[in-house]
Amino acid sequence: MTDNPIRITGRPGTALARARTLPPWSLLAAGVLLGGALGGAYGALKTPEYTATSYVIAVPTEQSDPAAALGFAQAYGRVATQLAVLGDAQVWAGVPVSTLRESVRTATSPDAPMVAVTATSERPDLAADIANAVSRSLTRHANDTEDSTHVELLQFSRAIKPTEASSASPAVTGLVGASAGGLLGGLALLVRPRRAPETSPTASVPGPATAADVHGQL
Repeated sequence: MTDNPIRITGRPGTALARARTLPPWSLLAAGVLLGGALGGAYGALKTPEYTATSYVIAVPTEQSDPAAALGFAQAYGRVATQLAVLGDAQVWAGVPVSTLRESVRTATSPDAPMVAVTATSERPDLAADIANAVSRSLTRHANDTEDSTHVELLQFSRAIKPTEASSASPAVTGLVGASAGGLLGGLALLVRPRRAPETSPTASVPGPATAADVHGQL
């Protein structure tokens, strides 16, 4: 009875050997193509977002000065996203406070007593409604304390319904993905295993005959 030897068809290092035979630019090209495809698919499948901005301005009364209005504008920009303001804004916007917190951002200028209220939504009409609702609520809360602050907050510009999405287009996300893929491909190219240097074949020298072999020939 003889044992059947088990043949191992796979050779260790075959994948490594194949990787060494690839041209150097293949990893870079593969990274660019794969990254561009993934980035373009992300931009095409992602729901577009729209942004609308409303502006309010702080105006000093006769008992105040422009410097005070500028300081209060900075303060109003910080409190615009607080619960007291958003609680009234949710009634006019028709969305919960949690949605307002996620979509509303404010910005102020160090040179002008103005507050920009920006809202982002998947619906262009809702983005404008949210920005206007928060601006209206902020103006109402600020003017309730006008007698003590001597600064009046007025609506400078209403937000209008945006006509174009503010989120990146598939072409832009594709370019970003291609750049990231090219960068990863370049890094992989740096750590790619190098091809082993070829060595020239050497002639084999037969070993010296043993004393027994020499004696047998005599």
